[in-house]
Amino acid sequence: MTPSELTTRVTLDTCVAVGALAALGWWLAGASIGLGVLAGGALAVVNFRWLVARAAIASAAGGRSAAAWVLGAGLRFTACAVTCGILLAYGWAHPVALVAGFTVLPCDVIARGLASARAER
Repeated sequence: MTPSELTTRVTLDTCVAVGALAALGWWLAGASIGLGVLAGGALAVVNFRWLVARAAIASAAGGRSAAAWVLGAGLRFTACAVTCGILLAYGWAHPVALVAGFTVLPCDVIARGLASARAER
């Protein structure tokens, strides 16, 4: 599996899983749960895609852009923290639901990595 295939599969899997969990959470526990899961998943996907793009740029530059990498990481984390802060401050998202939405993507990356490793064996 190529890195672009992995990125695409993880993005699609995460979006489907987060959408289903958000709908279920909204139906069972209310809007703040559903929006929290949806927002957490969306932030995770955006953060992941941004990281993949920056990694591709850094690898193409041959590692000469360490300062750009640090700046990009700082911007990415700041954007994520500000967005989470706004969602939590206004009560639009439940904190546990936000974390649950964030958790879907790393679980999917691990599952895809293990499946890929098993297929190559």
